[in-house]
Amino acid sequence: MVRLIFALLFSLLSVLPAAAQQPVWVQIEAQRTLTGAQNAARGYAAAGVEDVTGFALPGGWYGIALGPYGAQQADATLRRLRAARLIPSDSYIVDGNRFRTQFWPVGGVTQAPAPTATEETPEAQSEPGVAEPVVAAEPDPIQTPDETLREAQASEADLDRDQKRALQVALQWAGVYDGAIDGLYGRGTRRSMSAWQEANNHEVTGVLTTSQRAELLNAYNAILDGMGLQLVRDDATGIAMQIPTGVVEFTTYEPPFARFDASGDLGAQVLLISQPGDQTRLFGLYEILQTLEIIPTDGPRERRNSSFEIEGVGDDVHSYVSARLENGQIKGFILVWPAGDDDRRRRVLAEMQASFSTTSGVLDPAIARPDEDQAIDLIAGLEVRKPIRDRSGFYINDGGAVLTTVEAVDQCEVVTLGLEYDATVVHRDDALGLVVLRPDVPLAPAVVAEFQTGVPRLQAEIAVAGFPYGNVLTTPALTFGKLADIRGLNGEEDVKRLDLVAQSGDAGGPVYDNGGAVLGMLLPKAASNGQTLPPEVSFVLDAGEIVTSVQAAGIDLTTTNSVAYMTPEALTQMAADMTVLVSCWDD
Repeated sequence: MVRLIFALLFSLLSVLPAAAQQPVWVQIEAQRTLTGAQNAARGYAAAGVEDVTGFALPGGWYGIALGPYGAQQADATLRRLRAARLIPSDSYIVDGNRFRTQFWPVGGVTQAPAPTATEETPEAQSEPGVAEPVVAAEPDPIQTPDETLREAQASEADLDRDQKRALQVALQWAGVYDGAIDGLYGRGTRRSMSAWQEANNHEVTGVLTTSQRAELLNAYNAILDGMGLQLVRDDATGIAMQIPTGVVEFTTYEPPFARFDASGDLGAQVLLISQPGDQTRLFGLYEILQTLEIIPTDGPRERRNSSFEIEGVGDDVHSYVSARLENGQIKGFILVWPAGDDDRRRRVLAEMQASFSTTSGVLDPAIARPDEDQAIDLIAGLEVRKPIRDRSGFYINDGGAVLTTVEAVDQCEVVTLGLEYDATVVHRDDALGLVVLRPDVPLAPAVVAEFQTGVPRLQAEIAVAGFPYGNVLTTPALTFGKLADIRGLNGEEDVKRLDLVAQSGDAGGPVYDNGGAVLGMLLPKAASNGQTLPPEVSFVLDAGEIVTSVQAAGIDLTTTNSVAYMTPEALTQMAADMTVLVSCWDD
């Protein structure tokens, strides 16, 4: 009798229509994070594996599967892909009952497999040519939860502290939570969950179900679609981190950088930093990076004993730099992102920061060979920020005040001394064409000017110190000439004429007599009433005029009327300590 019952059951099961059979999937992988699962699914699809799908799983996991299939097709697919080593050897067939919200393909909805010709359904045998009417169902005002409140509480209890923090971050992003990201679910977190449920047409319980958590995190991570975040391990630099490979691609090694430049329309850039060094070199890198065009001057920055961070906020780009010194190795990264795209920038940056890790070894400086594209205004192939103009100036008192020409500071948003110290105009005399700058931080110059108040001798040898080639040279150059006249071409008493070939960058520099006293300040060529003069004709603003103007503004300086002699070598050394590069910037 028992055998007869089993035989009848078997015969009934064997004739059930295929449509009544449940679809199945081949589960191939599970990931702890949504980003990791999306990257894995993308990788399988790129390798040619078909029917890749992804679903949220209970407990905060995310599964990657293939399907849906009929049972026989699933078994054949599993064996074929295992043999080809396209999927893990421990992949297995599941019925999909544990699948929650689908996250892959993005926006996709997986349907059960269509019946085959040998698996006809009653619907397939209906009268040909007669279409069944389709009636659109009215959506429920409140979505039916996938779990009861008790089940939701139980699945939430399985979450670890990091998963709970991640949900608080997502709730904060959704605009319903403003508390601490601590992974502790108190009243504030419960209220935010209730607010999110209400806003998204779910039953309000204050406890998110498994599918609701997946829906929230999926929406939170959707902003990263197209970013192609992948863990990149670069052995040359000894750095591993998530990089948005959907918008940047590796281009070259330019020590100390490994460069990932924009691969499409989004003007993003990632640079890995890797070099040997000590604290001095770390601090030097901190200063050098801030001269690059890709690092705007505005924004917070902090330098610590063994690390630094720089954030540059500009009209076109928003950049972030982080570097750390450890065991004689300096490693870090730079993210350059288009301005105005802060939501994606913050998310990408957070993923990069969280995933950054290092191994031993640094980028070999010899990995990049010298070529014809080398230039003094490039650092590792990156353009250095350039000033509007460079001029010369010189220290006039122990407080670090600098005298220069009005032309040096006209229409400047920022003025710097020696490319390093910001300075402010504290005195301006447009009639004479001079300004006095005060550094924003106290400076103690080694040498200050002594202004010559005596009458110099005609045809006496003189010298001007300055930066004829701007910031190309790090120290001032000394140009020698003669005092051609103690007046201007039209008899002006406030200037003297020089027989000396000067460059535009020399303007604002000190003009010395034989003893190192300052006869005056070199004026720009444009000061000669717009006339085109021979190259050897230059003019110096008289020391007496400078002293009168500056002292009237309450600024101390030193004068002398003695005549002395100084060797060219000693004069060159003194000029190097007294003369400073004055640079004008637009931001």
